Amino acid sequence: MKRLTIFILISLILVSCRTFEPLAYEPPIKPEPVGIYEPNTELQKAILLAIGKVKGLESLDVDSDGNIYGGDKDGRIIRITLKGEIKAIAKTSGRPLGVQFDKAGNLIIADAYKGLLSMDKSGKITTLVSEYKGVPFQFTDDLDIAQDGKIYFTDASIYEQKEYLYDLLEARPYGRVFVFDPKTKETQLLLDNLYFANGIALSKNEDFLLVNETYRYRITKLWLKGPKKGTSEVVIENLPGFPDNITRNENGDFWVALFTVRNDRMDSMHPSPVVKKMIYFMPKFLWPKAQPYGYALKMDGNGKVLMTVQDPTGEHLKDITSVIEKRRQLYIGSLYNDRIGIYVIP
Repeated sequence: MKRLTIFILISLILVSCRTFEPLAYEPPIKPEPVGIYEPNTELQKAILLAIGKVKGLESLDVDSDGNIYGGDKDGRIIRITLKGEIKAIAKTSGRPLGVQFDKAGNLIIADAYKGLLSMDKSGKITTLVSEYKGVPFQFTDDLDIAQDGKIYFTDASIYEQKEYLYDLLEARPYGRVFVFDPKTKETQLLLDNLYFANGIALSKNEDFLLVNETYRYRITKLWLKGPKKGTSEVVIENLPGFPDNITRNENGDFWVALFTVRNDRMDSMHPSPVVKKMIYFMPKFLWPKAQPYGYALKMDGNGKVLMTVQDPTGEHLKDITSVIEKRRQLYIGSLYNDRIGIYVIP
């Protein structure tokens, strides 16, 4: 009787739902953990900073003095000095995600709720852009800055940051890529219909940019110059995990942060909209859980994976959402973890 009652309640809820309509999706069979994807413990060698003293620095950047900056879950911009001093120097009152310094020394911030922001050296925050054609961005996620000052950024989903798992279940292409010109104050839509548009990075010559489609386990290339200008193509697909942020190093290669490895339970649910609709109404603790796993990979601009660094236990580093390379060191941030990792590249 109890099971019947639960079934009836779920059925009534499903019938009344008209706003959440998941699509069927057939995920590719995940790659075997062999070859370049073979597990390793390289990330367990990383130095850990600020353990238990920071709260989810999703993305990081480093200033000319070696100080580390990031935004935490409380909306604060945090600075960590070379001496280990940790200080909140500003607050966005939102959820700062992607961060990057521009040429003038301003910290440009992709805030999930506030849009594209700029923090000057005194800590003053101003809004650069928060909407497109009168419609507010729902999930400003990551950014990269061109040599001419233009800011390329992603609006990940129609769902807000706290609801990002709904996007995973619905499997619809809500993500978009924009460019903002600080000189003209104009914003242009460059690409849409992306499956959770997350990390974004320009190529060394700025002839293309790469954008992570987290919920399709792939990375898309958008051409900005040349005969293919304005067209896009998948540069790598069927990744072993969920790609989050992506950054370019000085040599022109890219570091991709994988939030976690693929989830077999989630992949098995994707082909059935009915199952996903039922999951939508269940308490979050019944949803598929992310495996604690530290993972990042380096690839070239054509999608060839060059190396991976991992922590299969997730005890040292996990939930990795950003990796930036500075002077042969990887600075590693996380949306949820309470630490920063610094890995010295051999």
